[in-house]
Amino acid sequence: MYRVMLADDEGIVIDSTKFIIEKEFGNTCQVEFAKSGRRVIELAEVFRPDIAIIDIHMPGINGIDAIREMQRFCPNTVFIVMSAYDKFDYAKEAIKLGVMEYITKPMERTKVVGVLKKAMEQIDSDREKRSNELLIKEKLETVEPIIENGLIYDILLQEHFEEDIDNYRTILGINENYGYMMAIVCGDSQEGNHMTNAIGSSVKVSGKFQEIREGVKSFFNCKIGNVMANKIAILIPCNESEMELSERSELIDRAREMARYLRKRTDISFRVGIGGVKPLKELGDSYKEALNALIATTGTVAHSDDLNTACDYEDGYPKALEKPLFEAVSKGDLNETKVIAEKYADWMCKKAMDGDLMSMRLKVLEFSLYAEHLAYQSGGQTYRYSSRNNYLPEIMALTDTDSIKNWFMEKVATACRDVATKKEERSGNIIKTAKDYIDAHFNKDISLDDVSKVVNISPYYFSKIFKEESGLNFIEYLTNVRIDKAKKLLESSNLSVKEICVSCGYSDPNYFSRSFKKNVGVTPTEYKERY
Repeated sequence: MYRVMLADDEGIVIDSTKFIIEKEFGNTCQVEFAKSGRRVIELAEVFRPDIAIIDIHMPGINGIDAIREMQRFCPNTVFIVMSAYDKFDYAKEAIKLGVMEYITKPMERTKVVGVLKKAMEQIDSDREKRSNELLIKEKLETVEPIIENGLIYDILLQEHFEEDIDNYRTILGINENYGYMMAIVCGDSQEGNHMTNAIGSSVKVSGKFQEIREGVKSFFNCKIGNVMANKIAILIPCNESEMELSERSELIDRAREMARYLRKRTDISFRVGIGGVKPLKELGDSYKEALNALIATTGTVAHSDDLNTACDYEDGYPKALEKPLFEAVSKGDLNETKVIAEKYADWMCKKAMDGDLMSMRLKVLEFSLYAEHLAYQSGGQTYRYSSRNNYLPEIMALTDTDSIKNWFMEKVATACRDVATKKEERSGNIIKTAKDYIDAHFNKDISLDDVSKVVNISPYYFSKIFKEESGLNFIEYLTNVRIDKAKKLLESSNLSVKEICVSCGYSDPNYFSRSFKKNVGVTPTEYKERY
């Protein structure tokens, strides 16, 4: 159905145009008309036409001004201008307004029909486009909570990689480089610094999660995770690395208002903890701060920066180097470890220039022991209680910053190498054991699950590291072993092709022949004839 509005001060023009429309398009068009500029605008406000055919010269408000006014509240209307005068100025003004067609009177039937069909095609196209946009929006509204929860999950468990965060940012449209976490904790009521009936209230919150989600988003531009026990984790992106006191005060007031709003809508009590601003990949720390803020106070809303729940550092301390250093050690990234460790050591050397070597010794010892702790955590090493009893005498015997720096660099680098070496050894041992098993049992019906049980790791992880280490997946490697054995038997034995097929682990001679030709280029019979 198309709503068509005719605007002309001549009744004969309206009647003839209406007759043409009804005869050509029948019941697909609903036609209304107006005979003055003011009436055109009044009718358009109620009728909301899809197509408006308007004469330029009408009593009072002219057609151009009427179109200009209508476009304020009818942005999707297709306008067709008609006039008894073929004047350039009118046409030029009509083009500026985005009018689809400018036609002169008297209007021929074929011209009217042609212009209307063109307008209808444009309307159909616009309607389809809007329908598709709504469909996409509907799908996004279904998928977006799942993606948001995936981001929150990765942040809290800190199981993400750099590219994961970048992908989430792209999909969710997060342009900011910083953010802070909010922890919403629910219960029947508040007693001291905790909420009562956490389990029961978590069930109630799950049933009203969509309502809570919409409520939170009405107060904050944020990303929301699913209900975890009686808690909901929320990420609020921001542009600045620090928050001014005035911003923090306004944020706390808004969070308090949100808690009251959610309580009224759900009949559940809420407390809100807010963590400090962090880079996006460190937001797990912000969430811990948010929870600690709620533990440290009995208020409905608590901000970690007000309560000093996080450790403060003296001015100039290279706090930004600590986490990256230990992340590099944990990954076994020796180059990155050396670069960051040297920067930190250089800072310590400058601090020790006034003769305070003891602080440098203690910090070097602290960091070295923690780096070794990470190496032990990575597995594959045996911890010995007395293995480090010479560290303190060694470091106390060092009397200058360069020697202390060298000792530090050596210990941290060694810890990093141990992590990398053990990873390589574990992978190497797993692959060697797997290949030995395949070489010994290739003539049997063995599967990926069978081999993963032999090396005692999951099929998924075994498949992953087998491909990384050998360059082939399990099936490809097993096939190569079987084909190589078949080639040797075809070259040097008197066994039939069928016997060789069975001895190489194939139960179907036809499948064996196809697999052999695919890998070698000729059939087993043709290969045997060569020798």
